[in-house]
Amino acid sequence: MTLSELLESVRRVEVRTNRLVNDTMGGAYLSGFKGRGMDFEELREYIPGDDVRNIDWNVTHRLGRPFVKRFREERELTAVLAVDVSASSSFGSADRTKREFAAEIAATLAFSAAKNGDKVALLLFTNEVELFIPPRKGRRHILRLVRELLMYKPRQRGTDISGALVFLNHVLHRRALVFLLTDFLPSTAATEASNPTNRREIVAELGLTNIRHDVVCLHLHDPRESELPDAGLVTIEDAETGEQLELDSSRSRVRKRFATANTERLASLDHILNRTGVDTLRLKTTEPFAPVLQRFFEIRRGRRRG
Repeated sequence: MTLSELLESVRRVEVRTNRLVNDTMGGAYLSGFKGRGMDFEELREYIPGDDVRNIDWNVTHRLGRPFVKRFREERELTAVLAVDVSASSSFGSADRTKREFAAEIAATLAFSAAKNGDKVALLLFTNEVELFIPPRKGRRHILRLVRELLMYKPRQRGTDISGALVFLNHVLHRRALVFLLTDFLPSTAATEASNPTNRREIVAELGLTNIRHDVVCLHLHDPRESELPDAGLVTIEDAETGEQLELDSSRSRVRKRFATANTERLASLDHILNRTGVDTLRLKTTEPFAPVLQRFFEIRRGRRRG
């Protein structure tokens, strides 16, 4: 892709996603997350009814009467887009790959954050941290993130979700809103060779990250990954390991077993994510994502207010 083609692609994404932000999202992104952080404001004497957890015991002991810390809501939010760019993200059965789908979703979230004056950071990961751009504000910064989302060429092919979260917990020193965009298809090779991540470790790291920050998992799913077409002999290749499997898709029993195996995989994934307590949304590459995302944020906002 030439520079002019890249700039045109970025411009198209900016126009399309800004339209989604203004017309469809309708502020739903912001309303579910503002007010999560708290900044210290002042000390004052304790008043009956104050939260005893806010008592400053050092000052209380020194002055001989109870004092509490007062906090104010932190109006500035930091959003982190953690995007899986492993080899499996290059798959796409419709008019776009999962990587392109992720880029458009991430750009929509980034422009939503920018519209509300929030900082945005970007993490691209495979079975290693490929790229991290620290949080900043402004349209120019957002356009840089969009360029990387569209054009970055990963060095590795595998997936290590846990490793990406460990990295974020190390570099993020203030509470942030973390959007994890992935197909949740970790490769066996990456798991065994670089970091022996198993399901228990992913659950633990997601749970830990959600305590420190506010995590939203966006599961990017291509329906073709769950069903085989009736196309005779087909060769299926794991994009991350190169491992191949030949199947006779003309046999209904083979198609049914393939579908059943993937249904069980998704059910197991749902169970695992539910254990973490992390809000999760599955987005299909074949369907418009903005209305689904908007409803998700509205439900989340209502649940937190309730």
